[in-house]
Parts: sequence; structure tokens; C-alpha cells
Amino acid sequence: MPHPDLTFEPLGEPETTLTGKVMKQVRAAIMSGEMKPGELYSVYQLAELFNVSRSPVRDAMLRLEEAGLVRFERNRGFRVVQPRPEDVAEIFAIRLALEVPAARAAALRSDTEIAAALKDAMARMEEAAAAGDDETFFHHDQRLHDVILAASGNTRIRSIIAQLRVTTRILGASTAGVNRSLQAIVQEHAPVVEAIKEGDGARAAAEMRAHLNHTGRLLVDQTIDRLGLALDGDALWDALTASF
Repeated sequence: MPHPDLTFEPLGEPETTLTGKVMKQVRAAIMSGEMKPGELYSVYQLAELFNVSRSPVRDAMLRLEEAGLVRFERNRGFRVVQPRPEDVAEIFAIRLALEVPAARAAALRSDTEIAAALKDAMARMEEAAAAGDDETFFHHDQRLHDVILAASGNTRIRSIIAQLRVTTRILGASTAGVNRSLQAIVQEHAPVVEAIKEGDGARAAAEMRAHLNHTGRLLVDQTIDRLGLALDGDALWDALTASF
């Protein structure tokens, strides 16, 4: 029942469509090299180019700044910041610290409802993989992980991981079509799901660790290659994730 002293107006439709479109195009321009690291750009300039108001552009750039893809300079504009392999490794270090014990907890709390939700998410991932639909696939990939996190009983972990996954996508980090197929990614999730459904906490944790380690290492190497850096990906990964 609404609180009798509050009189807020309904918010209506979410105003994220333009912001999301701006983010997608700016990210693509950064990844293609059209927008160059170090060069100064302005919200006004982009708003004019997109033929939209400054608000969705500003919101998009603030989200990209949170992801570490751009850096604002007071009263001047913003500059593109090239994503580093260290950024990817640090994100996965946090995911390892949180998602591995969450998988264990999910297995210990597993029931028919959780098993059904996991089965449905896997089925939808398989359908999207067969159709070659990357966007739908990664939506259900994220949903699968969220089902596991929800089953662990810790809602704060869910929100933290959701934001980290958004950041990873904003950075343009994906192994699909580069290091492995969508179907291969589905198969990598299967042992995690089976262990949780069977209530095997130790195996669920081990399989989640293996999955995150494999994905994270591939993304670190991919970022190193894209930037043409003379770095040892394994050494960098070990240095930043060994404690997790």
C-alpha cells in the first residue's frame, strides 16, 4: 500500500534507450580507433553529432567513466582511456573472490526451484548459441550467473557482480568468436550447473573457479594482443589473482 504522505508522480518508461545507444556507438568508435586515446572530446560535440540532447550523452559518458574507458577533465571534456589487461584481471579477481563461495553456497541450498531456473537459463543460452545471437546469449549468460548468486542468498553479491559484468562488456572484453564459440561457453557452464543441482558444494566451487580462471586468462591475453603489449599474461594474471 502506498505511503499516505508521499505524492511522487509515476516515472513512466525507463529513459535508458538513448543512453545505451550512445554508449554502444562510443564504445565501438573507441574499439575501432575512430576515437583515439588521449584526444580531447566534449559532450556538446557528441550531442551535436548524435543529434540528441546533452543529457543522454552525459549519462553515457559517466557510465563509461565508471568503467574506466574515458576520463573527464574539469571544464574541458573527456579523453579516451585505453583499457588495460590489468583492468580485466582486477575485475576477475573480485569475481573469483565472490562467485566461487557463492557457487558453493548455492549448491548447499539447491532445490527443485533453483534446478529449474538453472535448466531454463542453460536452455536459453543453447538456443541463442545455435542462432548465433550474441546479445541474447550474453543476457542469459548473465542471468545464469545471477540465478547462482541469488541461490547463494547474498543479494549484495548479486548487485556487485552485475555491475562488474556491465563494466566488462563496456570495456569491450568478450571471448566469443575470438577465442571460443558460444557453444563452447555453454559447455563450460555445464559442470558448474550440474554440481549445484546435485548439491555438491566443493565441486560447484571448483568448477566455478575453473570457469572464471579460463575466461579471465583468455580476456587478459586478448587485451594484451589488441594493445600490442610485451607482457606475460600468465604472470600478470597470477600476480593479481593469486590471493583469490
